[in-house]
Parts: sequence; C-alpha cells; structure tokens
Amino acid sequence: MAQPHAPAPNTEGMIHVPASEHGGGFPPFESSTFVAQILWLALAFGLLYYLMSKIALPQIAGILHDRQARLSGDLDQAASAKAEADSARDTYERALKDAQNNAKGIAQTTREQLAAEAETRRKTLEADLATKMAEAEAQIRTRTATAMSSVREVATDAATAIVERLTGQAPERSAVEAAYDRAAAGGRTSVVH
Repeated sequence: MAQPHAPAPNTEGMIHVPASEHGGGFPPFESSTFVAQILWLALAFGLLYYLMSKIALPQIAGILHDRQARLSGDLDQAASAKAEADSARDTYERALKDAQNNAKGIAQTTREQLAAEAETRRKTLEADLATKMAEAEAQIRTRTATAMSSVREVATDAATAIVERLTGQAPERSAVEAAYDRAAAGGRTSVVH
C-alpha cells in the first residue's frame, strides 16, 4: 500500500493541498459540464415559466381583478351614499327653512289675531265702561236730586221746629220752603262765582 504523502507546509505557515485532488476549478465554469448546465437551466426556467404562467400568475391576476372590482364597487357605493346624503341634507335644509318660514307666518298671524282680539276687547270694555259711567252719573244725579229733596224737607222741618221753639208759633210750611229755596239759590250762585 502506498502511503499518502503528507501535505507540505508552505512558506507562510499554511497547509498546501495539491490541485489534482479537487478537479480543475469552479464547477459552473468548467467547460466539460457547461452544455449540461445550460440544458438544465433551460429546463428549470421553462418549467418555472410554465408553472408561473399557468398556475400562480392567473391566481394573482384573479385576486387583483377581484380586489379591483371590490374597490370599484365600494367607490361606487360610497359615491352613491354621498349623493344620497347630499340629497337628504338639501331636503332637510329646505324642510327646515320652510318650517321656519311657516313658524314665522304662524307667529305673525297669531300676533295679529291677538292684537285684533285685544283691540276688540278694549273697545268693548270702553263701551261697557262708558255705559256704566253714564248709568252711574244718572244714578248720582237721581240720588243727588233725591238727597236734595230730602235735605229740603229736613231743612224745612228743622227751620219750622226752630221758629216754633223760638216764637212759640209754627210758621207756614210754604213760607219756610220759599225761604229755603231763596237761600239755596243764593248759595248755588256764590259757589258758581
């Protein structure tokens, strides 16, 4: 048996391995295997291309297409919802404005009706008060006349009693009444002046 020879140390302190044990260099660049490597590369690339074009890429394209369709549908729904919301807002604002205008009209009508009713009541009350004042003045005149006639009788009776007491003789009633009438007429003219 042949003994393998031990690697000889090189001058730099590293072990030197002869090139004959490992082949001639980097395998992908070896010219003897270059054609086989190109063939296997072409087969692998062709198989990978076939798998990608028939299986993976259609699935990815389907996912992207579904996603795009979903996004388009969502955007269409959002635009439709925005249009409906804008329409509802416009309708609400119109209804609110109409309600405010109606409320103002109702308030104005109510104010005018209340003012007319208050004016009618005021005129009715004034007419009632004028009637009551006229009745009260008539009653006052009647009672004053009654009181004055009563005063005339009382004054005539008192004057007759006083004269009778002082003179011992009762004067004639018509003379006392005439004296009272003259005294009352003189008092009225002095009050007027």
